[in-house]
Amino acid sequence: MDQLIPIINKLQDVFSAIGQSPINLPQIVVIGSQSSGKSSVLENIVGKDFLPRGSGIVTRRPLVLQLYNIPSTSSVEGGDAAEEWGEFLHMPGQKFTDFNEIRREIEKETDRITGKNKGISNKTINLKIFSPHVLNLTLVDLPGITKVPVGDQPVNIEEQIRDMCTEFISNPNSIILAVTSANTDLANSDALKMAREIDPDGQRTIGVLTKLDLMDDGTDALDMLQGRVIPLKKGYVGVVNRSQADINSQVSIRDSLSKEQNFFKNHPAYRAISSRMGTQYLSKTLNTILMHHIRDCLPEIKSKISSMISDLDQELGEMGSPTVQMTSTEMGGCLLNLLSHFSSNFTNSLDGRNHQLVEMDELYGGARINYIFNEIFSKSLREVNPFDGLSDEDIRITIRNANGPRQSLFVPEVSFELLAKRQISRLEQPGLQCVDLVFDELQRVTSQCETIELTRFPELRDRVMEVVNGMLRASLIPTQAMIQNLIRIELAYVNTNHPDFIGGSRAVAQLMEKMQRETMAPVGGPSHNMINQDPRRAGQAPKQNTVLASHTAVADEKQEGNGLMSIFGVGRKKSGADVPASSKAAVVKLPQVPVNMRQGDDPTDRERIETEIIKSLLASYFDIVRKNFLDLVPKAIMCFMVVHSKENIQNELVSSLYREDKLTELLAETGDIAARRSNCDEMRTLLQRALEIVNEVRDFNTFK
Repeated sequence: MDQLIPIINKLQDVFSAIGQSPINLPQIVVIGSQSSGKSSVLENIVGKDFLPRGSGIVTRRPLVLQLYNIPSTSSVEGGDAAEEWGEFLHMPGQKFTDFNEIRREIEKETDRITGKNKGISNKTINLKIFSPHVLNLTLVDLPGITKVPVGDQPVNIEEQIRDMCTEFISNPNSIILAVTSANTDLANSDALKMAREIDPDGQRTIGVLTKLDLMDDGTDALDMLQGRVIPLKKGYVGVVNRSQADINSQVSIRDSLSKEQNFFKNHPAYRAISSRMGTQYLSKTLNTILMHHIRDCLPEIKSKISSMISDLDQELGEMGSPTVQMTSTEMGGCLLNLLSHFSSNFTNSLDGRNHQLVEMDELYGGARINYIFNEIFSKSLREVNPFDGLSDEDIRITIRNANGPRQSLFVPEVSFELLAKRQISRLEQPGLQCVDLVFDELQRVTSQCETIELTRFPELRDRVMEVVNGMLRASLIPTQAMIQNLIRIELAYVNTNHPDFIGGSRAVAQLMEKMQRETMAPVGGPSHNMINQDPRRAGQAPKQNTVLASHTAVADEKQEGNGLMSIFGVGRKKSGADVPASSKAAVVKLPQVPVNMRQGDDPTDRERIETEIIKSLLASYFDIVRKNFLDLVPKAIMCFMVVHSKENIQNELVSSLYREDKLTELLAETGDIAARRSNCDEMRTLLQRALEIVNEVRDFNTFK
């Protein structure tokens, strides 16, 4: 157990070399206000005067104090009989046997970083003390909490000190030593207040009450020491420091410790707990608590170090070896490796097998393409109305134009084909937009497949992106052409013999049934409701009314009594007035032929029926074409763009980029990659050394 604290001290030294500790090491952090007697407590524990003294802030940098117990019979190298000395980490190999020299070195090293104007810094000073009069301990002395800035200190000096203290005590593996003057109200203690903010349950806080001998007569701190005011899991320890008069009289710390013991033994309030009071008891308590705390933390520390080494190995593996040290053959193999890895990432992303890019909160890769097909393209096309952009008047005019100079007996098939082709051609743009969306998604996948290995080489990365994007653009043209051909195929031949097509006879039958139902209806006009509804097949009627324009009726409309109208039982209408007999016929003069002829404003019954039949046929055929288009567009895009890219990406990259005369240019690393590799190597060396240090406890029975 005694060897656990030196193990942690070694780890602190290792991590101090890089100016940071990647592991939360167990340590005792000493906090207190500027006048709480914090420095005196530390000097009493060490048994030597070695800390800077003076007015204002004296401790301006964290002091990591590592105490090593050595046998009193030990001797230093060269036969020197000195039993106590100190060593600074920033001055390796140099021993300070004069503790006044240690004080001056602390002041000098502090001023070197912070200047002489009372500024502070969180960069630690590491000091080792070897003595037969100390127990193994690791203490971190922090600047005392102050309220008012002095000298050239910034106005927010209190905030800076509190931030520094919070940084150290926030380490979950730290023990907080909160030093407070007993002659002040414990509820106003800066140290306890800060400790409770970080450790609200008091699980890892030890309270130290100083200046018990300076309390007013008739008062004592027994309630505070027994935890009845502010309870702490690890309790309180009372100490008595040297007075300023003792320091001026050069009373030794050893004499003051004897005086401290007499104070507790003879004080009526503290006599019963004197065995748990004083600096010696505090040292033993801290030593025991720290050893047990290290024992509890050591497995986690070892696991953390091993995990960090593994992560660094992976990062170093991804960065690879420096290419400047490679031969031409090795560089060629490296390039092929990079291109193969990128190609595999691209293919796996589209197939959903790239585990490095798997996100739990959003779709990626091929799943996004599937979303485009089903949630964007398909859903949007299913909502398209077959009659968008096509009014009843347009249908009437098309039918009339298809008849030419003749009055047809039935609905002309030519008009149906003309209107069907017009509506089918409207599907081309959504298909081409779907191609563009998938193209953008493939470019997105390309950028996501960039690996750490590829970022090492900016020139290679740019060329890879250029080649892949060029390949995607090349596949874009035939894919767009295929979509256009799908529409051309549909426009080339209107297949009215399709098994799903409603056909003319079924359309007429459905319209007749509808007219019969509406004729039998008790309310409403005989044919008005029929005209204003879309007579598409059952279950397929659009959710909108076809509003017919109501214009001034054409005078003297003549109805046919045969052909289409006879099917629906509509006969020839008689003239509204008989022509009176006259012996003298009036001269008839025809009006001028208008430059732009339009259909009559008020449709006849025949035109209404023809329009409804055409709309029924259009709705049926448009559904057939739309279904085909929804099926073939995703297949065309997958074939000509997605699958083509997956199958050809590696060959395209190798054929475009593998040139022996370009290897050096393509595999030139960036400066930051070289710096990262160097930092990773350095960190790995330190962590490996730390792991070796931790593994030294294998021979000790520390986990019982």
